[in-house]
Amino acid sequence: MSALTPQSDMPTPTTDKITQAAMETIYLCKFRVSMDGEWLCLRELDDISLTPDHEPNPEDPNYLMANERMNLMNMAKLSIKGLIESALNLGRTLDSDYAPLQQFFVVMEHCLKHGLKAKKTFLGQNKSFWGPLELVEKLVPEAAEITASVKDLPGLRTPVGRGRAWLRLALMQKKLSEYMKALINRKDLMSEFYEPNALMMEEEGAIISGLLVGLNVIDANFCMKGEDLDSQVGVIDFSMYLKEGPIAKSSEEDVQITAILDQKNYVEELNRQLSATVNNLQTKVDALEKSNTKLTEELAVANNRIITMQEEMERMKDDSTLFSKGNKHDRTADGQTLSEVRKHLKEETQLRQDIEKELEVQIGMRQEMEMAMKMLDKDVCEKQDALAALRQQLDDLRALKHELSFKLQSSDLAVKQKTELNSRLEEKTNQMAATIKQLEQRLRVVERDRLEAENANRLFKQEFGDKIESLQMEVDQLRKQW
Repeated sequence: MSALTPQSDMPTPTTDKITQAAMETIYLCKFRVSMDGEWLCLRELDDISLTPDHEPNPEDPNYLMANERMNLMNMAKLSIKGLIESALNLGRTLDSDYAPLQQFFVVMEHCLKHGLKAKKTFLGQNKSFWGPLELVEKLVPEAAEITASVKDLPGLRTPVGRGRAWLRLALMQKKLSEYMKALINRKDLMSEFYEPNALMMEEEGAIISGLLVGLNVIDANFCMKGEDLDSQVGVIDFSMYLKEGPIAKSSEEDVQITAILDQKNYVEELNRQLSATVNNLQTKVDALEKSNTKLTEELAVANNRIITMQEEMERMKDDSTLFSKGNKHDRTADGQTLSEVRKHLKEETQLRQDIEKELEVQIGMRQEMEMAMKMLDKDVCEKQDALAALRQQLDDLRALKHELSFKLQSSDLAVKQKTELNSRLEEKTNQMAATIKQLEQRLRVVERDRLEAENANRLFKQEFGDKIESLQMEVDQLRKQW
């Protein structure tokens, strides 16, 4: 997805927030998601014909937010419908490994994240949908049990993980639709967490809450203790819902290329999400390093102050020993000074202990962040290897397609040449047939003339045969006389 920037020269803070929120989405804000029966259709916004009088600006943040809301609503429709149908066909209780159920939670997570306001924390800005979900127990008392159970789970360390656990428990309780409806109806409370044009603040949120009623017919059971909800990557798998367009594929190679392109786009989308997560973690690590450096400096200063105070205390003890035989007034003054020094030393020691504890906490958080960074780097490397393999397969298929296209062109050229030669042969054959027809006609005429000549010769012989014989005899007699 290309970067989305407002067209105005001096953008307002609200426009910047909306643009930043649009840039952080992973659900193809440059595409229009629509439903074709039971399937999902993706079309680029540039390919959609719009009337000239009401043509919106594709770079307008409000238009992008509206498009994202519609896309998420259509994705929720397909996800809920597919989950209900597959669950009824399966005929058993669903668990966390069921792929349509996993995609449903991913879609719900993106719906709840849409238009969230960023809150500044010690580690930087943070966006979490756990805050709105905590409000449900104030609106529906039955939800207090779920919220308490989520807070008591030992393996959850982040607000995102607690929010994911809350969604799963609400689905198990078959009250997810009721909770979402109660939350959406209180827009005055939701405005603290969401932008005005977020999905939860518009009518698309009410539509999704109505669709969730259908999930009450399925049974689900989740084991939260062994599931790592904090580090899951929530990427929508569009391949489960996409259908090919109306263009017919001419060969099996084109089908394979399309499948590989879908896989490549999915891996690239997942890679971009992982890269964004890595960048966020890197920012947090940098903030932790700065905090650790500052705490280390404060600890060093506190140690120096403690050493100074200890030296001063030792000196005061020595002075107290030397002047122990002095007057009572001096000993009282020294005792007061010593008590003040001890009190100051105790305060500095307590401050040092607090700083050391905070430093240990920061070090633990840094180690966790480094471990998460390593795992994400490993995952990114694996995804890059898979992407490289898919690109290699795509290059091979393109080369094969190019070779087949060349062979097809050669075959077309040969067929064209043979067609021309066949046309010339047919033309010559037609000419020869016409000549043969003329010769046959001439032969019939000659045969008719020959028959007439034979008849005439026969009649001539019959008519003049006796005369010829008599004349021949006369000629012979005259020769004898001579």
